[in-house]
Amino acid sequence: MNHSNVKRERLTPEEINRYSRHLTLPEVGVEGQERLKAARILCIGAGGLGSPIGIYLAAAGVGVIGVIDDDSVDITNLNRQIAHSSGDAGRRKVDSIKERMLAINPLIKVETYDTRLTAENALDIFSRYDMVIDGSDNFSTRYLVNDAAYFAGIPLVYGSIFRFEGQMSVFHPHVHGPCYRCLYSNPPPASLVPS
Repeated sequence: MNHSNVKRERLTPEEINRYSRHLTLPEVGVEGQERLKAARILCIGAGGLGSPIGIYLAAAGVGVIGVIDDDSVDITNLNRQIAHSSGDAGRRKVDSIKERMLAINPLIKVETYDTRLTAENALDIFSRYDMVIDGSDNFSTRYLVNDAAYFAGIPLVYGSIFRFEGQMSVFHPHVHGPCYRCLYSNPPPASLVPS
């Protein structure tokens, strides 16, 4: 990748202090932190995967983080959805996670979409971001996310969990390799998909 073409945004003295540990890492440094500040990343879901994703993106200093989810916090979520607390039960997940992310890092911007991702809104939303991270929990959304990322020309970071096992991959077919649908052309039958 030609890093000279990647957008950077200068750090303020407050950000230099906040991210000082990153700045000492040769793999990040000032240039890497400035690239994080300039980044716009969309997170699909604010649940079991989306919660830690949102928290870590905020802590790392990603400049703009979008979160899309159409669900409310339920007390049964709290054993695994760490962005939410007992007092959030009944609140919209996007409101709860935004509050938590900004409490961790008020120097970032969080954009929320309290809606279901659909074929009608996906391309419009994806066009505002540099990358998408899929923390969804169903195959129809997973395939929709793949297709929208493909047509938007942005990389897709995919994650999936089942009980104590997880999978993660990065798809960026416009630069290198296949897309998710290239590997798995059709979703499995619903009768074969575990809950």
